[in-house]
Amino acid sequence: MSDTQLVSKSDAMQQTVIHITPQIQVGGNELLIIGGPCTVESLDQMEQTARHLSTIPVQLLRGGVYKPRTSPYSFQGLGQEGITIFKQVRQRYNIPFVTEVMSIPQLEAIVDAVDVLQIGSRNMQNFELLKAVGQVNKPVILKRGLSATLQEFLLAAEYILSGGNSQVMLCERGIRSFDSYTRNVLDLGAVVALKQLTHLPVIVDPSHAAGKRELIANLAKAAVAAGADGVMIECHPQPEKSVSDARQALSLTEMTTLITELRSVATAVGRRIVEAKPFNVAAA
Repeated sequence: MSDTQLVSKSDAMQQTVIHITPQIQVGGNELLIIGGPCTVESLDQMEQTARHLSTIPVQLLRGGVYKPRTSPYSFQGLGQEGITIFKQVRQRYNIPFVTEVMSIPQLEAIVDAVDVLQIGSRNMQNFELLKAVGQVNKPVILKRGLSATLQEFLLAAEYILSGGNSQVMLCERGIRSFDSYTRNVLDLGAVVALKQLTHLPVIVDPSHAAGKRELIANLAKAAVAAGADGVMIECHPQPEKSVSDARQALSLTEMTTLITELRSVATAVGRRIVEAKPFNVAAA
């Protein structure tokens, strides 16, 4: 992989640690946990989620305002209204926020309102978007494409780093296969390989890989055991009423249980889950 000069390790011990905030980092011994719904639906939904997640060790709140959907008739996010909602929740609960961008105009609209940008699977090879994100001083979660090889994945990251932004997290979220029992196939072998090939942090999204909430907890544990630097989990106050990806969303109670169960796995592989520090909720 001679073209991956910036993302490849110069030696076996090289590891980039990304500081999302002065208190939150990824790539070190602390396990990054990201939680939240697939999409921002309402202020009440996001308030309930943030209120709960702020009491457990979840460092980043996720929620989409621009949604890539296979069908043009499916809900595609609230757009500007969603940005207004998560800005209010982010400020009130003092919890960093991550959301997806699909185009350069969306990037320009959202970049100053979020803490972490996400490039979704469908846009892993949207090269103009990758170049634009490379010019931004914000951490980026880059998701692996549905059928992308590891070389293609790393070269997509190379686009961002070559633009000047070194704050890239690689996210394995499952790849397409012939078996339809799970939504995708979670490639944990890729997690192990990426940790050997690159100095960038590697996180795992078991929610999109599984597509079924009953599989997520064990896949998340397996990801941590395989060496992932963090996990991204979909959760919702009322999963069955989620307007997007309802089948794979955990309840907030299930999210709490999962984090408790992850502690022993993290400890076994030399990681730790930081204790939750209650956020100072601003006066309404």
